[in-house]
Amino acid sequence: MTFSIIGNGNIAWFFGGRIAAARHRCVGVFGRNPEATRQLADFLLVEKCGKVEDLEDKLSDICLLAVSDNAIPEVASKLKLKKTVLIHTAGAVSIDSIQNAAPDRAVLWPVYSIVRTNPPGHRDIPCAWEASSDRAKRMVQEIGHTITDHLFEARYDQRKWLHISAVISNNFINHLLAICEQICTENKVPFSTLMPIIEQTIERIRQGSPRNLQTGPAARNDENTISTQLNLLENHPAWQKIYEAITESIKNDRNR
Repeated sequence: MTFSIIGNGNIAWFFGGRIAAARHRCVGVFGRNPEATRQLADFLLVEKCGKVEDLEDKLSDICLLAVSDNAIPEVASKLKLKKTVLIHTAGAVSIDSIQNAAPDRAVLWPVYSIVRTNPPGHRDIPCAWEASSDRAKRMVQEIGHTITDHLFEARYDQRKWLHISAVISNNFINHLLAICEQICTENKVPFSTLMPIIEQTIERIRQGSPRNLQTGPAARNDENTISTQLNLLENHPAWQKIYEAITESIKNDRNR
């Protein structure tokens, strides 16, 4: 199978590398940043690269649209692919956003945080797919299997909820840990002291429901501790709001 890529970010590099390693041939890389586009093309050993408008129909069997969520409709509006399967890689964007760009279209979204400088070396990367036709289904599944051992179908109405869950479980938790790191730094205590309890939290949820494993002052309805900790955060009102909101959410959940 031949493939082309629109985009030059983390997903473009990761997907491109994985698909090429499975001996599918990349025949073109396209994007708005000429230097970044050329770098990805060189990595994939591809001669042809250029602007999105330079992409020709039938250049490849599939075209990966690996750009930011907000850019998908704009880029898709520049495409008319009657023979090429167009696949976007966003979890929170409908397959219909590219319906005018190609009759055969699909979505392939990794439920994973991909960073170009530290790409995963394993295949335990859940990927959701959706397709508009049998041809698109066949091709998106074929390239999906080059990337992961955990490939599953998910419509947009499912993916959008999975996406918000991924944002909360990855991005929000990382932000909370960044707050913890700053608190430790400001008060001259080692952030590394928290690593065992962080690892314990992850290990516990492998064995049971997070809801049933909830501990802490909010779960105990320990108002004295809650009040004391809110006062400690008085110089950080944004953190106070986060603490209050999550505390109330835990209390409400326990009272259901």
